Amino acid sequence: MIDWLDEVLPPVFPATSKALNEPNGLLAAGGRVSPLWADSAYRKGIFPWNDPGEARLWWSPAPRAVITAESFHLPRTVRKLLRREQLSVSCNLAFDSVIQACAQPRDYESGTWICDEIIDCYSRLQRAGRAFSVECWDTDGVLCGGFYGLTIGSAVFGESMFSRRSNASKLAFATAAPILFAAGVTLIDCQMKTEHLGQFGLIELERKAFEGILQQATTQPLQLMLPGWLA
Repeated sequence: MIDWLDEVLPPVFPATSKALNEPNGLLAAGGRVSPLWADSAYRKGIFPWNDPGEARLWWSPAPRAVITAESFHLPRTVRKLLRREQLSVSCNLAFDSVIQACAQPRDYESGTWICDEIIDCYSRLQRAGRAFSVECWDTDGVLCGGFYGLTIGSAVFGESMFSRRSNASKLAFATAAPILFAAGVTLIDCQMKTEHLGQFGLIELERKAFEGILQQATTQPLQLMLPGWLA
């Protein structure tokens, strides 16, 4: 059994050690998604995700997929793409458009976990300087890919990506990640391992190791100041 969280009370999550093994990481249900709840959850390595129409579910899977400043690398094939593709990359110039694009169901999905509550929460966090978007534009100035995420201290939590053109989200990440690490970011939490991010030096950490690094990162007094245009 998992705990049910009361949305009218302050966010108090169960210990992450109580997360289920199957499905991997399911920790609690209920509560709500707001800036306060999101901040409390992410600092503990917990994040919201559920299928459309389900109760709000909270997860803390193990092992945890991350990219650190030490593990990050750009594959040769991606470096070639960056030189070849005529795409521009920006930061925080179209947050609303990016999160709305990420909220669109994929061809293989009937719905999306990025509901109005999620959009409202992260939009408020972005206005407060706690969330950001990275946008990829083609030569006609059309938004063709990107991603958004949350920052706490020197930790970045990647939330969702989208592409309307081949390799667009990959190039957005490949452009932004070195700038994030150069600005002082020490950890990008990818939550679960994917082939898409695996090529950038993704590693998997057991719960204790991840939470130790996360605590250090989220308590560092880093205020990210990213330029409007990254490339």
